[in-house]
Amino acid sequence: MAALTIASKANQAVTLPVLLLVQYINTNDQDLAISIDFQDVEKVSEETPFKLDQHHGETLQSSASINVKLMESKILHGQDRQVVEEWVVGGRVSNLAPTDFKSIEGPLLELDHHLTLRSYVVGYTLTAADLAVWGAIRGNKIAYAAIKKGVMINVTRWFKWIEETNDWVAPVVLSLNAHAQERKVAKSKEGANYDIALPDTDKGVVTRFPPEPSGYLHIGHAKAALLNDYFAHEMYKGTMICRFDDTNPSKEKEEFQQSIVEDLALMGIKPDKTSHTSDYFQQLYDQCLTLLKAGKAYADDTERETMQHERFDGIASKRRDATIEENLARFEEMKKGNEEGVRWCLRAKISVDNPNKAMRDPVIYRCNPQPHHRTGEKWKVYPTYDFACPIVDSMEGITHALRTIEYRDRNPQYNWMLDALNLRKPNIWDFARMNFVRTLLSKRKLTKFVDSGHVWGWDDPRFPTIRGIRRRGMTIDALREFILKQGPSRNIVNLDWTLFWATNKKYIDPIAPRHTAVVLEHAVTATVKGARVAAYTEDKPKHGKNPDLGTKKVAYSSEILIDQTDAQSFTPDEEITLMNWGNAIVRKISHSLNPLHASRVTALELDLNLQGDVKTTKQKITWLATSGQELIPVDLVDFDFLITKDKLEEDDNVDDFLTPRTEFRTPAVADGNFAIVQEGEVVQFERKGYFRVDQAFRHGERAVAFCIPTGKVNAGK
Repeated sequence: MAALTIASKANQAVTLPVLLLVQYINTNDQDLAISIDFQDVEKVSEETPFKLDQHHGETLQSSASINVKLMESKILHGQDRQVVEEWVVGGRVSNLAPTDFKSIEGPLLELDHHLTLRSYVVGYTLTAADLAVWGAIRGNKIAYAAIKKGVMINVTRWFKWIEETNDWVAPVVLSLNAHAQERKVAKSKEGANYDIALPDTDKGVVTRFPPEPSGYLHIGHAKAALLNDYFAHEMYKGTMICRFDDTNPSKEKEEFQQSIVEDLALMGIKPDKTSHTSDYFQQLYDQCLTLLKAGKAYADDTERETMQHERFDGIASKRRDATIEENLARFEEMKKGNEEGVRWCLRAKISVDNPNKAMRDPVIYRCNPQPHHRTGEKWKVYPTYDFACPIVDSMEGITHALRTIEYRDRNPQYNWMLDALNLRKPNIWDFARMNFVRTLLSKRKLTKFVDSGHVWGWDDPRFPTIRGIRRRGMTIDALREFILKQGPSRNIVNLDWTLFWATNKKYIDPIAPRHTAVVLEHAVTATVKGARVAAYTEDKPKHGKNPDLGTKKVAYSSEILIDQTDAQSFTPDEEITLMNWGNAIVRKISHSLNPLHASRVTALELDLNLQGDVKTTKQKITWLATSGQELIPVDLVDFDFLITKDKLEEDDNVDDFLTPRTEFRTPAVADGNFAIVQEGEVVQFERKGYFRVDQAFRHGERAVAFCIPTGKVNAGK
């Protein structure tokens, strides 16, 4: 196997044309396979941004020599090799590489004139000339901007035509851009991006991850957990504590706590200690008494809406100047959990009108008679997170409190609590939370989706929970890599899921066995003349590039099933390739007699032509023999985002932005080998994508497979 190495920092107008040619060969030339590796450098050799190591030992390093070698594949040049090579090798593509408009204006105008009344650069089909020129323009920010503005009509028309009729080019661009994007967002976990100069690390590092057991972990929590784990265990060889913030018995369940423990283990996070805020209820109660006796807290029975209004407008509560004795008495009523006690809360006496509204006398204790899932009915009063977190951090020896940036306004409040109680203060570091387009990460809103039945549960594959994205097909290795590459930056970004799933693809592609599926709706039966009368099977590799996966049985018969979409694309006497078999010539196409469905194909007759050259055919299709195997029924399920808006604002009503339909289920049949695929395994249905098996096949019960996004489109989560 040959190997192409590309410098990901190099000018993409130079590297993208070569990358597109190699990817096209890998996809369409069964006799050639070229691995692709990116290096985070500007040049992989002294002068060039790439090199091609051939299987016989020779290494090519210039774009010209590499392109000449690639042009040996017939699928790249069709019938006009000399003309195509003039474009690809002769310098016309390289003329589009300079990054100033003055230098490329002439070549672009020449190209625009050339493309008048042309759909392709050379001839009447896609060639290397189209791919290389398209790649040079797409990789050049100046040229690409001119195309998007429509400055040159013919080039713009042609550029869009190539992109729209070759949907595989977008992922190739994404794969190259992914490396550049990763450098911009954050360097790898070994890189300088993690050198954020945390203070006092020479005295030891103790971090904590404090989830509330009131729901399942989502991808935002995963970032916090992984960053705390990384700083504690990998960067400073310290200690990490997982502390469950179980201060609200109305929302918490043992089920949620257990799921968090399991999800952390799945992500490879092993806390050195697990604790609960409830372990410190007595100490927190005592500290609250200390504040009350020092006149630094007071009891308040102001109604919730009025309190919110007063805090916003900087108005003092009517209870703010109550005596210490009055406040202690009311706290005692709260502790009893009686009718009088539930009317009251305790507030820290910090400020009435501080410009930072988080400092305006926040609530620190509430009365809740409901039993706690760990302490039962022992307590009727519970501290708020804002009160408990800094105190327990100090008591547990936390040295560095890593918090998402939305807590920044509450950092002075955090320090005030510790100063008021004369407790040691940990260092605080803010990092940006991870937001994704068209995705809800609010636990309250996610709970509403679950409770309303809008989704199947917390592990719904449309959910951003760890269990949801794993059920959709995300690997833990990809999840860790993606999150750690975001780093502890404070820059707030709204991420697109495409890069997330593109990271996952590189983990699943080498290990996903290849299978075949045909959509049942209007599937076409094709008669194959020249095939053996009796059905038979042959052993074929499960993965063309990974022999370690073993072999599978491919059945052959004189009748085969073909997807309706493929059948409609054929023309009489066209030569096509039946993948894993050989070429065939379409001799007869029968259509529906119903005038409403005149384009629907009802039957095909093919002449097998095993001597045909698979490199010359435009269409390479999947198919299934109707004899010689048991066809396995399977539902192929794809999903869309749950909401229609990229980012919901605070005053947006979620119900106004619900996607009307988010589940798309397509009945199909798969090859007989699919019968033994187990739940949780990832496969590739060739030409349909990657799928995770959510329900394995059982006789009398259809298999169910979820489509795994790969970054080609903004796949829903």
